[in-house]
Amino acid sequence: MITEVQDGREMRIEPVVEKLPAEFDILRAEARAEDHHFLDRLANDWRSGAMQFTEPGEAFLAAYSGDTLAGVGGLTIDPVVPGALRMRRFYVRGSFRRSGIARSIATTLLNKAFKTTSVVNLNAALDSIPFWESLGFMPEQDAGHTHVLRRDRTL
Repeated sequence: MITEVQDGREMRIEPVVEKLPAEFDILRAEARAEDHHFLDRLANDWRSGAMQFTEPGEAFLAAYSGDTLAGVGGLTIDPVVPGALRMRRFYVRGSFRRSGIARSIATTLLNKAFKTTSVVNLNAALDSIPFWESLGFMPEQDAGHTHVLRRDRTL
């Protein structure tokens, strides 16, 4: 668990291991209202066991502001690019954007990723491209992803 204080509020990041967070359905409904359906896929995949972020190098994190679930994000083995990991199922509630929570989730995942790989891919939604590029991801339309970050880039 990682805890820090931002804007006078405690923010903590915890690994999600056995079950999705208690407020996950609220987060999912907000994502769906923004026409993002990847959290629906995550819920279905989690339930079926198809994606639970348990392979070596994989991780799924939940970020809380106080006691409120503010966002989630994960890493999986990239199904197309050998040796790479892929950032997946990344969502931060609208009321917590621009608070540093997304950056904290992303950098925690990237620090973990670069212990086992030198390449992290992602498929960025249009409205999230400036955020990912601010972390050093570079546009690269290939193998089902839109961006790539290589270990030689600094965060």
